[in-house]
Amino acid sequence: MTEQTAPARESLASVLGGRKGALDASLPPAAFVIGWLAADQSIRWGSIAAIAVAVVVGAIRLARGDKARAVVVSLAMVIAAALIALHTGRAEDFFLIQVLSNVASALLWAASVAVRWPLLGVVVGLLLGQKARWRRDPALLRSYSWATLTWSGQYVLRVVVYLPLYWAAQVEALAAARLILTWPLQALTIAVSGWVLYKTLPAGHPGLRLSPEAKKATEDPRT
Repeated sequence: MTEQTAPARESLASVLGGRKGALDASLPPAAFVIGWLAADQSIRWGSIAAIAVAVVVGAIRLARGDKARAVVVSLAMVIAAALIALHTGRAEDFFLIQVLSNVASALLWAASVAVRWPLLGVVVGLLLGQKARWRRDPALLRSYSWATLTWSGQYVLRVVVYLPLYWAAQVEALAAARLILTWPLQALTIAVSGWVLYKTLPAGHPGLRLSPEAKKATEDPRT
């Protein structure tokens, strides 16, 4: 009976989902480079290849039940990247949005900790239907803050790798880095942040769920 008093902790990976979306995101950049090389470094054909692959990937994602909005956003990002490269005439500019988005993400995730709204807690709280109630659990708030810094580090690592390759116009290397630093790095980040999260929680805490004390506080109409 005593073993039943401590609820089983959910893994962070089970809540955040799989890696298919991240893997799919690396396919259009790879198609861009392949089309670019096959057509004698033609940005036009590289862009056509990337958009075509993005459309196919989007159709597959819709067929397997992904949200239409997420598919449209992914396709729009590929089209925007292609338009930028076509406008500047620089193949490496196909990756410019990715570089800038990682800079912004690194800053945003770090800033969320500073203002005591760690983004990992925001995301998991929404997925679990907790909304912002998890912030009333001091232990969970602290652990989400440490784990969120792990996610910020993920984006910093990408920027450190992408920027020198972008400045050196290493298009093939950028595509390879994008592949390596997409779903493999995301899977590693989920695993490490999950370990950090549970390592910093006190013994007996239910994990991603609220502690009994915090749960009672959120249900108390006087609070």
